[in-house]
Formats: sequence, C-alpha cells, structure tokens
Amino acid sequence: MKRFRFTFLAVCLLLTWLGGSDLILQLRNPEPLSLELSQIPEGPLAREWVTITGGHLDLLKGVNMSGTIEVDSFLIPLIIDHEDLQPRIWVETRNPSISNLLTTYYFKLENDQQRADYLKKNRSEFFPTFNVTGMTADSLIADLNHGKLVELLTNMGIETRDDILFISEGKEPNRLRGPVFLLLAIIGVFKFIRWSKKPKS
Repeated sequence: MKRFRFTFLAVCLLLTWLGGSDLILQLRNPEPLSLELSQIPEGPLAREWVTITGGHLDLLKGVNMSGTIEVDSFLIPLIIDHEDLQPRIWVETRNPSISNLLTTYYFKLENDQQRADYLKKNRSEFFPTFNVTGMTADSLIADLNHGKLVELLTNMGIETRDDILFISEGKEPNRLRGPVFLLLAIIGVFKFIRWSKKPKS
C-alpha cells in the first residue's frame, strides 16, 4: 500500500510538471509570432507558435514521413529561392493537396517521362508561395521529435544545418490540457495527504 501511495504521488508530480509546462507555453504564446522568412534571427525563436511568410515550398525535396505508399504527411523545406541548398526551415504538413500531388508524382506515374510531363504541367504547384502557421519543436518532448526529424533527413542523405527549425503546420498551444493536468495533480495531492493522515488500523 505504501508503495502504491508513493507511485500515486509520483504521477501527481508528473502531472504538475506537464501541466505547468503547458501553462507556461500558453502564456508565452497568446498569439502566433509573425516572421518574414528572410528576416528570421539566428538562434532559438522568441516563441514556439509562429507564422512565417515570404517563403516557397520546394515539394521536389519533400520527404515522405510515413515511409510507405500510404502517405499522410511530408516534411518539406521552406525556402526563399532555389539557391538555398541547406534550408533552415522545414515544414511538417498534412495538407491533402500537397499529399495528393506528391503521391501522384512518386507512386502513380509509371516512368520518368510521365513525371517530367506532370511536373511541367503543374510546376507552379510544386514550388508554391507558402505562409505557414504552426508550432516549433522546443519543449523536452518536442526536442525528442526534433532529433528524430533530423535523423530522418540524414537517413535520406540530406545535409542539415545546426540551427535547423521544424514547423508543424496547423499545430497550436493546447489551451485545455495544462489546466486539466494541474487540476488532476491538485486533486491527487490532496488525496495523498488524506491517505497520509489516515490513522493506521
């Protein structure tokens, strides 16, 4: 019973840490920070929730994140122009139109000539102007994801920068999770205190 109580307390402390981290993230990101791609400063960004404008996606350099034909997400570089050989910003996107375009190009066409014709016909769609709003990888859990994304690009033979940034399109701070975690933690701690004060039989 004593071991259960301390395990229960450990869970409460974990919920406190997770809830506090989420709450701090929310307070730091009341709205997305607007940045021009060409003017993004060096080093970590001031906030995790950002809107980046003034860039183009290079879909031909996109990486299939599922590793299968059933594609639902791609990692695609956001660039200023085609001379940018080592993009700093990579966008994780589940945009259906992008997925359909790349799935057709890589998996549904039978030969290089068909792909060349398809690319010529849809060239503007393969290099679209793109503004992205989403979350960067900056928390402890996100840093683990950041490492996995760097590893994915490396395994694909793509050379990455030390200051590479990943933006998960459409993701924003969870406004409910932090307060719920903290509430559960508080209830749990009071329960633990009641157990501790209960006289032993």
